[in-house]
Amino acid sequence: MKRQRLTLILLTVLCMAGCSRTGKDTVTGSYQIYYLNPATTKLVAQEYQTDTEPVNTDELITEFMEQLMNVPASLDCQTALSDKVIYQGFRHEDKVLYLFFDNNYTSMRSYREILCRAALAKTLTQIPGIEYINIYSGDQPLAGSNGTLVGMLAGDDFVDSISDVNAFERTELTLYFTDSSGAVLYAEKREVVHNINTSVGRVVLEELIRGPNQAGLSPTLDKSTKLLSVSVNANVCYLNFDGSFLNNPLEVKDYIPIYSIVNSLSELSTVNRVQISINGAQTDSFRESIPLNTMFERNLDYIGGH
Repeated sequence: MKRQRLTLILLTVLCMAGCSRTGKDTVTGSYQIYYLNPATTKLVAQEYQTDTEPVNTDELITEFMEQLMNVPASLDCQTALSDKVIYQGFRHEDKVLYLFFDNNYTSMRSYREILCRAALAKTLTQIPGIEYINIYSGDQPLAGSNGTLVGMLAGDDFVDSISDVNAFERTELTLYFTDSSGAVLYAEKREVVHNINTSVGRVVLEELIRGPNQAGLSPTLDKSTKLLSVSVNANVCYLNFDGSFLNNPLEVKDYIPIYSIVNSLSELSTVNRVQISINGAQTDSFRESIPLNTMFERNLDYIGGH
């Protein structure tokens, strides 16, 4: 599944009960401010009353951003923005609201960042005269993981309904990273929240590319690695990377990136073997030493402590 399609699927998971499509009533000054539920898996709409006149656009923007970043004590929710993200201000031009955050905005987990986009767009496009938002991180326009610019976002870009097939779920993964020697693999347990329409195999690879959380561990895959597709059939996980996979610049033994992937995927009950392709072909060798035209199986010899 292409990353763009995955993003579109993730945009359909927002759940807001009891509010209109726009969520505003400019006569009464009643709006909706959007927060995240405690599990950070969906949005929660909170009614908000203001005395600020609809014509005072900049005042409403400032007021709404303050509300977005401060959850009412009576509401069992959290802000859509991670507490590490610093809001740096806005610029309003025509019907577009430009929002500026520091570089920590792009460090949010992908599922949270998607929900944050939605919270910002659905809250702020209620303001009369604001039809779109455009998010910047560290003075750069927001881009997806594939490098494509996100661009302008409207509140109506985010669907207001949820069904069981579009739910998030929590999964515990066992991922294998290396240490400073680059010669041994070590397990790191990690709990992730993902859309159930996303294969767990893809989630494993995305987390490996993101790198370790545990102190003392080092990455096995470069962050520029691009996974084109992943599928599982008859307990075989088929991975298709672009050419960046072959250019792994990390100072690790040749077998470390391969078996970081294979051993991590083999922790899944659905995977026994792994086949790796580059742009759909299996004719390449990794670092000219490991042929890819084979089925890889778990290898415990490379795991520390075994």
